[in-house]
Amino acid sequence: MSNKKKLSSTLSKGIFIPSMIFIIGVCILSAIFPDATNSILDFVKNYIFTNLYFVFVWSVTAFVLFLIFLLFTKYGNIRLGKNNSRPEYSFFSWISMLFAAGMGIGLMYFSVAEPMQHYTHTAFSENSTLQRANDAQLFTFFHWGVHAWAIYGVVGLSLSYFAYRYRLPLSLRSCFYPILKDRIKGKWGNIIDIFALCSTFFGITTTLGFGVLQLNSGLEKFNIVPDTSFAYQALIVIVLVSISVFSAVSGVDKGVKVLSRINIVSVVVLLLFVLFLGPTVYLIGTFTEGLGSYVSRFFDLTFSTYANEEAKQPWFFDWTILYWAWWISWSPYVGIFIARISKGRTIREFVSAVLIIPTLFNFIWMSVFGNSAVWFDQNIADGALSLLADNPDALMFSFLEYLPLSEITSFLTLAIIIIFFVTSADSGIFVMNGIASRNAPTSPKWQIVSWGVLLASLALMLLRAGGLEALQSMTLITALPFAVIMLLFMISFVKALIIDQNYYERDYSVSTVPWSGQSWKSRLEQIISFSDKKTTNEYIEKTVKPAFESLHKEFLENGVNAKLNSFKDPNKMEIEVEYDLLNNFIYGVRNESKLVSDSLMNEQNSNVVENNRVFFPKSYFGDEREGYDVQLFTENELISDVLKHYERFLGIVSDEKNQLFTSRNVNKRMK
Repeated sequence: MSNKKKLSSTLSKGIFIPSMIFIIGVCILSAIFPDATNSILDFVKNYIFTNLYFVFVWSVTAFVLFLIFLLFTKYGNIRLGKNNSRPEYSFFSWISMLFAAGMGIGLMYFSVAEPMQHYTHTAFSENSTLQRANDAQLFTFFHWGVHAWAIYGVVGLSLSYFAYRYRLPLSLRSCFYPILKDRIKGKWGNIIDIFALCSTFFGITTTLGFGVLQLNSGLEKFNIVPDTSFAYQALIVIVLVSISVFSAVSGVDKGVKVLSRINIVSVVVLLLFVLFLGPTVYLIGTFTEGLGSYVSRFFDLTFSTYANEEAKQPWFFDWTILYWAWWISWSPYVGIFIARISKGRTIREFVSAVLIIPTLFNFIWMSVFGNSAVWFDQNIADGALSLLADNPDALMFSFLEYLPLSEITSFLTLAIIIIFFVTSADSGIFVMNGIASRNAPTSPKWQIVSWGVLLASLALMLLRAGGLEALQSMTLITALPFAVIMLLFMISFVKALIIDQNYYERDYSVSTVPWSGQSWKSRLEQIISFSDKKTTNEYIEKTVKPAFESLHKEFLENGVNAKLNSFKDPNKMEIEVEYDLLNNFIYGVRNESKLVSDSLMNEQNSNVVENNRVFFPKSYFGDEREGYDVQLFTENELISDVLKHYERFLGIVSDEKNQLFTSRNVNKRMK
């Protein structure tokens, strides 16, 4: 029994087994036949990029416009969770984690390399030096700006909404519920999750593989390791993945959050160092100019395909389309992780933070490092950095040699790369385990460790055999079908938002009877007086209870399956109508209190106020809509109010399109 318990697993066989067969199969082919596999996959990738690039351009444009639409409409007020839910993490922790997961090692790898490669690319050789420098910054902004984060945002937002608002599993299959309904529980849902797991594994493996190469290059430069042989690469992978596994086992609230916060502080320190000890005035000026160029040319860049400029099209395919494919292929992993930490945020808060804050930081980072490198290359290095443009593994460390305290900053850079490596790996392990276990609340530690072992083993196998390029091509190929899947996410999301908004905005029908003006004198007396806790409890006992009892009796006589729910606490009572397949109708009244302003404390009728609080009977409902004060209702009027809400309930549940909100089965967490 003890051994059986230790070996228990939360893995879903329908997801895990097919995914492992495909992942291990592709990795073995890439390792045994690296050249042949890479040749085939590279051919497929190039065909997609050359002939179907418009799919990426249109899709990414749609993602950006969709999120901007949500930002400025009424849907932005919807919360990712219950209406009264609040964020689990502080704003700083939230931003740190989504930033570390979303960009990670790429910031260190491309911050100098990408601007220098645009600056030296033959497609722009006819331009002046000034124009090439300006374009290098602009293209880097374009590739690391709003478009990249819009891709992540669509997946993360869709997952957050369906997981926390509709109480479905934190799984890509949940985003299809308005389209597929209960079919997401079967093979269609498994196929979606298999795709997400494979894409996530390929993306993390290739990124970490290239990260190891850069880290190894830096360690060699400072004589920490003698060379860049496979033995030292293996040592780096084993050490860092071990740390990642430990962090993943610790959980998001501990390992991932702590490392992300350390990393963001380290990154800011390095950024400020380069900014103030580099060509500061030049950097501030070029950042300002670059930001203006990005804003003014935003739509021009978005829709540019260089169809009439054949000389620039290879650059367009190798950079812009590759980037869109790369971000899309990473979006299942990053989206799931962002969703995991975003519960309680509003849609507007989510979109604003995800689109603006990381984008602005990326712009500052790329400007400081990229523009400094261009300036050094023009004024100090005499073109030496341009010659290293095709060697991004060593370019960052060579760039730092032109700044004071280069050894210290290089060690800090190594530390940041290591932490980015660990945060990418541990959040990746966390996400992959979540996909494979269908978001089980807890998993055995050996299972989480196994993901780290598998990740390290396959990465080392591919590093040894030279198969990383093939796996990278495979990752980019998967981006095409997932771009289409993401477009379906948006359709499904809009459909759900419309239902959501109608559900909470739907008013009483015109057949309901408004409150009459009878007994207005006694009501005025009630309005201007306060109640203590005892008086409110008496109202519940003498008015609410008889009203509910009369209504309960009448429900039963008319064949309605109703029951009265009384509680040990005399401050609460409710009537409930039960249904087999639907969420039950509930109308309740409970004793609640509120603070009284000091300006009313001197009123002659405030003698019942207890510690600046007054009490009142407040209604509440089974669907968590906000209730209201019912103390002015007579017994018959309270019955009438219950019937108004019951009539509204029947009107909603009778409409088939509202099934997602009203069905008891779909609102249960699927297992």
